[in-house]
Amino acid sequence: MSLHSTQLPVFISTIMQTINDNADEVAELDRAIGDGDHVINLQRGLLALEKIKDELSSLEWSPAFMKIGMTLMSTMGGASGSLFGTLFISMAKASNNKILDLTVFAQVFNQGVEAVKQRGKADLGEKTMLDTLIPVASALMTDAADDVNIVVALDNAKMAALNGMQSTKQMIATKGRASFLGDRAIGHIDAGARTSQLMICVIADVLLQELTTPA
Repeated sequence: MSLHSTQLPVFISTIMQTINDNADEVAELDRAIGDGDHVINLQRGLLALEKIKDELSSLEWSPAFMKIGMTLMSTMGGASGSLFGTLFISMAKASNNKILDLTVFAQVFNQGVEAVKQRGKADLGEKTMLDTLIPVASALMTDAADDVNIVVALDNAKMAALNGMQSTKQMIATKGRASFLGDRAIGHIDAGARTSQLMICVIADVLLQELTTPA
């Protein structure tokens, strides 16, 4: 199975709906240990993407990823705007002139996550969105190398995202406002890890529905 940019409008609309449906929960998570504005910033970025989704669907993957990254960086604000922007801009460079099957997408996404690590000067275990993104990238790379069936790979990516997000609950934060709380941050899930998990899982669900629905 190859991914096509014509799928972007449904990805964007479904992600936006999911984030809106979970906005109160995410805001509560963020107020507990963060600035409280993560979900508002994310909704602003998604609204900007919603307005250009038809244009995005007419582009090849590389320019589509670049436009997504630049749009998020200019509209979201906050640290997450910079990080999500970096993710997609790096993916744009990595996907140039490539057809996105599982193997290629795994490499493209992994390069994007590596760029986020460098931009945020963060890694696994620091109670950030990377605690969701890194396990997903790792799962995709492993499954691509093992030539795993795409349905299994998507299920594994969802599980990696869920486990990664939940792992942040027992972590002490070392980045952002939450880092000032010390042990008081323990017991709270990171809002960025939660929204990253929600978005990854909804994309996987859309693809799984396409794959498992009879033609």
